[in-house]
Amino acid sequence: MGKTAFKAAIVAAAAVFLAVFALVVVPPLLADPDVFGAFAAGFVNPYASGYSTDVLACWAILSAWILYERRTHGVRHGLWCIALGLVPGVAAGFALYLIIRMRQLGENGVDG
Repeated sequence: MGKTAFKAAIVAAAAVFLAVFALVVVPPLLADPDVFGAFAAGFVNPYASGYSTDVLACWAILSAWILYERRTHGVRHGLWCIALGLVPGVAAGFALYLIIRMRQLGENGVDG
């Protein structure tokens, strides 16, 4: 996969995620703006709990990677991606971080 196709794929995936997130989460949150209750609702059964735990772990791993590369490779603006990983979600924060990383480290990354 080329660089342009890669960027298009991650932007498309993030856009689809944001659209679904907005359609599914925003209307009930507007009706009842209890953010903590909405977060807790992700743990209402074992299956939702499993997926929610996976998302939280992915956010923690992404955050560690961002902080590591900030220190070792000087990648800037990753803290915005950590925040985006919380709201609206890891898909948006991860996609943005990959684009930021590619721009700052160049097409071949730090090893190229």
